[in-house]
Amino acid sequence: MLRSYLAGAVVGAASVASASLAHAGPIFDEVVSSGKLICLVSPSAPGFSVPDSAGVFQGFNADFCRMAAAAVLGDAAKADIRGVGFSDSLKSLVSRQAHMASRSITETGTRSADPGLAFVATTFYDGQGFMVSKTLGVTSAKDLKGATICAEDGSTTLLNIADWFTAESLDYKIENIADKTARLQAFFAGKCDAYASDMTALAADRQLAKNPADYEILPEIISAEPLTLVTQPDEALEKAVRWGFEVMLNADELGINSSNVDATVAALDKQPKAVQRLFAKDGTTADMAAKLKLPADWAYQVIKQVGSYGEVFDRHLGPSTPFGLKREGSQNASARNGGLMYAYPIR
Repeated sequence: MLRSYLAGAVVGAASVASASLAHAGPIFDEVVSSGKLICLVSPSAPGFSVPDSAGVFQGFNADFCRMAAAAVLGDAAKADIRGVGFSDSLKSLVSRQAHMASRSITETGTRSADPGLAFVATTFYDGQGFMVSKTLGVTSAKDLKGATICAEDGSTTLLNIADWFTAESLDYKIENIADKTARLQAFFAGKCDAYASDMTALAADRQLAKNPADYEILPEIISAEPLTLVTQPDEALEKAVRWGFEVMLNADELGINSSNVDATVAALDKQPKAVQRLFAKDGTTADMAAKLKLPADWAYQVIKQVGSYGEVFDRHLGPSTPFGLKREGSQNASARNGGLMYAYPIR
């Protein structure tokens, strides 16, 4: 028993030592020394990432870039958000031209196995579907026999289409267009019968039509698409991004957002223990800050500067937006309400 205990102690000590070295991650250190976090988003995805009148990207995905900058640098404005195409975003991460990507990238087995990529946290549970012009007169994807479908080169979309149409014994043709602008132009011009993408992307892309009401999204969801934040492989950066996201989920479950966080912190001694662990100067996140090399008030800055998960969702995709998405009853609801958004314990 003593021998086993000592062996375990040696292994444990070695793990602590290796973890300490890992926390001094070169990519994390590069972000800190440069004072900016380069984050890639889609160049044009309404609700998720679109440049405003000043050229600054706004949207659901863009806000997770800001979350990471707030966690690591204490300042959401230090997120250097750049719009790039899908394939180029993965290539940029592998070639170390960016620190992370927040652009609706599906985590798959082969992508996760790539040594140049690290999938960190799923921000949206989605699925692939089809959009058609109402003039086509179809109400189901099963009516698309012989259809020409506009799809994105280099994505999982083509594989999902092949799997689904084969299973349904339907023939089809693909109009394979890598550039999103050209792909949408082809679809809106009637060169394709259907446009295939994730359901949320379809909702965003429909807004780019001259008259969005002329198009509808068919009800079938033909795949599982866990849309995940991706970083360069670096344990320190991965942990900072992952736990920054978990702070947003925990705040969401506790009813804390950017509007009430100051009042919450001002009366912290009257708050539940879970809230105190999140924001107290000697709380859990302060202990995490010391170990992860983050600003002492990193959790507060994430919520104050960016918001809780539900707040970000409603701001860009919720009922008061053109997309009108509801978290309630969806996979993106809190696990407490039957969804898949499960806040890991911060304690």
